Amino acid sequence: MPADTPHLPLLPLEHLRELVRLPTMSRTEVEETDWAPFDAFIDALPRLYPALHAALEREIVGGHSLLYRWTGSGDGSPTVLMAHYDVVPATEEGWEHPPFAAELSGDGDEQLVWGRGTLDDKGSLVAALEGVEAAVLAGLTPRADLYLSFGHDEETVGTGAQAIVDLLASRGIRPELVLDEGGAVVEGIFPGVSEPIAVVGVSEKGIVTLSLRVDQDGGHASTPPKLSATARLARAIVRLNRRPFPSGFTATNVEMIETLGAHATGPLRWAFGNLWLTKPLLLRVFARLSDETAAMVRTTQAVTQLSGSQAANALAERAVATVNIRVAAGSSVAEAVEHVRRAIRDPRVAIEVPQANEPSPVSPTSGSAWELLRSTIVEIYPGTIVTPYVMLAASDSRHFTRISDHVYRFSPFRMSTQERGTLHAMNERMHVATFLRGVEFYTRLVRSLATER
Repeated sequence: MPADTPHLPLLPLEHLRELVRLPTMSRTEVEETDWAPFDAFIDALPRLYPALHAALEREIVGGHSLLYRWTGSGDGSPTVLMAHYDVVPATEEGWEHPPFAAELSGDGDEQLVWGRGTLDDKGSLVAALEGVEAAVLAGLTPRADLYLSFGHDEETVGTGAQAIVDLLASRGIRPELVLDEGGAVVEGIFPGVSEPIAVVGVSEKGIVTLSLRVDQDGGHASTPPKLSATARLARAIVRLNRRPFPSGFTATNVEMIETLGAHATGPLRWAFGNLWLTKPLLLRVFARLSDETAAMVRTTQAVTQLSGSQAANALAERAVATVNIRVAAGSSVAEAVEHVRRAIRDPRVAIEVPQANEPSPVSPTSGSAWELLRSTIVEIYPGTIVTPYVMLAASDSRHFTRISDHVYRFSPFRMSTQERGTLHAMNERMHVATFLRGVEFYTRLVRSLATER
């Protein structure tokens, strides 16, 4: 776009609010998805970001995922900035502000924007688009190709991201840096450390969707057997819950403890700096300190769905429980399934594994890609400690480990414990000042990758 071409002023917050108002809810049963909001989302982007769409090539991949390419001036390895625009389903029940109204509340630094997707993950997507739009308008061009990869079904199965990776792989593309959602700037999560901490995911846990099933004769509920299908299943669940996976520190855990421990105060500084002696004690501390720290040091298991009889007065002929397992780095899907088998100790409880992904490879915490990410975080959030960690949830970035050794997971927003608790829950919201700080992060990151045309 010529430098003297008139353009509308950038209005990041209004852009975010417009896109949050589109209920792009992905569903496990694909046929239940309403694709109209997805189409509206795709159609809105050229109007909101005209300079970007004039300068970048856009492909629609896998039905509704988006892949943009900004051609670089050189032939170096490209960068991929990722996000997803689908959200988990929400209704208005229980919300202080409707989930798809994008309402504002408060003033000044306490102003909030409410809505499903503000944190997960339209905030990051809009911030990345704003950063590229600003760079195009400033007359910049990347030194190497820059890609934007926006998935449409990250919250379910991630077929869009997989299709994008397949496409890039077929073209022989190996990115030098891939950045997706993940960790954030947080406070109060590590004992003895008062400074804000930017946790950057260098790996993520594997996922196992496991089904426990009991098939048994049914009948009238007035003459129940000693152990019905539902009772047998309940016993298996109780046994599993009483036997958590063993805890242990991975190499990334150790690096995180050493990084943050250098900033701790009092006896904790000594404890974190002498892991060779204090590791057993610290493992117990992490396992009990909070749900988050407990999940950092072990594979986790959670029963999330139950089904039984179709009638109140009929015995279940089939009882089923879904167990969501997050596999720790250094472990495997096979180890997780075997743990469940040993824990429930009942051959009449069938174990099925309809979906499984191994833990992701660990990306390095040195080199140009890591340093660019670290230095940009510190520029935007001065005084923040940057540390690697293993991401507890899953993201589309796990698919990109097939084509890149430098895959990182970081959302450039400051999130309180309460705000993190709204992810996939009611009252998801973000401080407007935090969102604008995220826009600044991507603007600086993109500028670092670009040069004057």
